Parts: sequence; C-alpha cells; structure tokens
Amino acid sequence: MDIIRLCAWGYAALLGFVILAGYIPAFIDQNDMIFGLFRRTWYADGLHLVSALWAAMAALTSRRASELFFQLFGAFYFADGVLGLLTGSGYLDFGILINGVLNLPLSTRFFANAPHLGLGGVAILIGYLLAPRTRAAAHA
Repeated sequence: MDIIRLCAWGYAALLGFVILAGYIPAFIDQNDMIFGLFRRTWYADGLHLVSALWAAMAALTSRRASELFFQLFGAFYFADGVLGLLTGSGYLDFGILINGVLNLPLSTRFFANAPHLGLGGVAILIGYLLAPRTRAAAHA
C-alpha cells in the first residue's frame, strides 16, 4: 500500500475520532460544547461519518480514488473553513443558511474553523503536491 492510500486511512481514523470526541466526557465542557467550541449535532456527526467512510472507501479502492478524495475533500473542507473564518458560519453544516453571518470574535472564528482549515489544507497538499510527486514510485 502506498503513501497516499495510507494517508486516506489516516484521515478515516482521524475523522472517526472527531465523531467519538463528542461523546468523551473529558472533551465536553459545562455547556455541552466539545472543547468549548463545537456543539455536538447529528448533522455534524453525519458529515464527519460520511467523510470518514469516503476516506476509507477511497483507501480500499485505489490510489487514484485516494488522490481524488484528497483533492475534493481538501477543497470542500478548506473552503468551509475560510467561509467560517470570514462569516462565523460554514456551509458544510448549513450554518451559513441556518445562522447567517455571526458576530463572533476573530479568535473564536479562528479556533472554531482551524480544524477544517488544517484538515482541508493538508488534504490539498496531499492531493495536489504529494500525490504527483510519489506517483512514479507507486507505479514502479
């Protein structure tokens, strides 16, 4: 198994942990917020579950499916993080439609959207930079 498919397995595990974190009491504050920033919702859990399953299926299927996962997932999640950073609401959880633009402090917007910016940004790097550089080695 090559590095791109292993990375997809890593993303599947990480996204699975994101779901589990919402059910680990040590990560839940007195306001029932995960790490004090994220409200546990069925649609956020559903989004992360679908993303984890997508990563796992890509890793199981092929290197090309894994590359495509990183390219698309990265673009979707990074764009969601940028929108959340700018407006306080993302689109993947329909927050921009449900809540509109929120007047939140920049620090809150940053920390609330850092996971999508980070996951999406690294996925973009894997899909568009690492994958082409390691493609020849994978076919050897």
